[in-house]
Amino acid sequence: MTAYQTLEQRFSRLAALEGAAGILGWDAQTLMPDGAAEARGDQLAILRGLAHEILTAPETRDELAAAEQQGGLDTWNAANLREMRRAQAHAGAVPRDLVEASSRAVSRSEMVWREARRDSDFARLAPYLAEVLRLQREIGQAKGAALGLDPYDALLDSYDPGMRRAVIDPLFTDLTSWLPDLIARAREIQASRPAPLPLEGPFDTGTQRALGLKLMTALGFDFARGRLDISLHPFCGGATDDVRITTRYDEADFGRALMGVLHETGHALYEQGRPAAWRHQPVGAARGMSLHESQSLIVEMQACRSREFFTYLAPLLRDAFGRSGPEWSPENLHALNTQVRPGFIRVDADEATYPAHILLRYRLETAMIAGDLAVTDLPGAFNDGLRDLLGLTVPEDRLGCLQDIHWPSGAFGYFPTYTLGALAAAQLFRAARAAEPALPGCLAAGDFAPLRTWLRANVHQVGSLLGTDDLLVRATGAPLGTAAFRAHLEGRYLGR
Repeated sequence: MTAYQTLEQRFSRLAALEGAAGILGWDAQTLMPDGAAEARGDQLAILRGLAHEILTAPETRDELAAAEQQGGLDTWNAANLREMRRAQAHAGAVPRDLVEASSRAVSRSEMVWREARRDSDFARLAPYLAEVLRLQREIGQAKGAALGLDPYDALLDSYDPGMRRAVIDPLFTDLTSWLPDLIARAREIQASRPAPLPLEGPFDTGTQRALGLKLMTALGFDFARGRLDISLHPFCGGATDDVRITTRYDEADFGRALMGVLHETGHALYEQGRPAAWRHQPVGAARGMSLHESQSLIVEMQACRSREFFTYLAPLLRDAFGRSGPEWSPENLHALNTQVRPGFIRVDADEATYPAHILLRYRLETAMIAGDLAVTDLPGAFNDGLRDLLGLTVPEDRLGCLQDIHWPSGAFGYFPTYTLGALAAAQLFRAARAAEPALPGCLAAGDFAPLRTWLRANVHQVGSLLGTDDLLVRATGAPLGTAAFRAHLEGRYLGR
């Protein structure tokens, strides 16, 4: 057996450990009783410690060196070896005790966050978040020293391979130069038109769930390899061949749950569409979170907020809720779901104001990792930033810095991928429409097969064979940029 074949076996075992941790993490956010939190934290810490042990074992390092020296691999195997080396470099930079300490701190912090968010009590979370931040800074510093990166770039690279602040900052600066004016003009245009008619609830949550399942089926979700559940914060998780997505229901507003299901199904389609032959190897993984977010946003924002989609959705809603009238017309539903309206909650934000939420979080988390912003000063900095960017005065921390689970879960470096994903989604959807001219009509008929097939060929089944920009150049003809996103927003909201 060659060194490379031995590595394949090691990484297959590693994938099994990661899958087990994924299911335990899903359970912790959906079904696990609160009293099991400490034990679950220990279980996850041990699994992550074992995975770290595999990656950092002397044998793994020796086999990587031998396989790299031997060469002779085809394109996919060579890319797999490259991704193995990348995973080992990240893991080897961080001692196991720090990995386990961070995992335990995150488990405690996530459970306290649920209570703190419910009660709008940041002081309750603050010491736990401070410990998570302290450990993330240590991890960033350790990885940065090993990889030749600054600490934030090292953390960012864990979520988006190859992404750097030097790439993000110019993109975000460009967004900042034109987005506020676009938002103002879009709101002026909306104000000059009759307001869309509101939809009167209540809307039975069982009916909402059934509708979500129907749309998941139309999109192509494989229920033999996944399921839909409820959580406080919608997410897509689980394991290879067992993809779990969640949403949350509100009897007064079915749109939140529905769009949450569509968003998370976009993530799930990426996971279910990854190259089957490589599903237990690094090269078969999704490339990074910018591309992952592009897949959720190409479904939720690009396809499922289009005029064509509401032609399909309107009769489904009327039948599901037993309603009729002009407020249930495709035109009114489209108007309701494409309003530009600044709000406190990131996950409920429209696509024009959403980047402002990310710009704020990016600014704050880079400052926290750099040591320039203390956890105790986070609520005030968050509130000041939201006022400056969107003109909103945050009345309580539940609507401010407590709304997201990312920082309590240690996900520093994740937030910018949401807006990077929106940029990529616009590029990919424009390319898909050029390749499939009948796509708008298919969406109007509820036929997602052409879009799904194009995404499978150009994104899902590529796995991690290519870097993000290389994939985008091959699929769209250009590296990541803001032009397609700007054209999309202007076309939808300014009538261009």
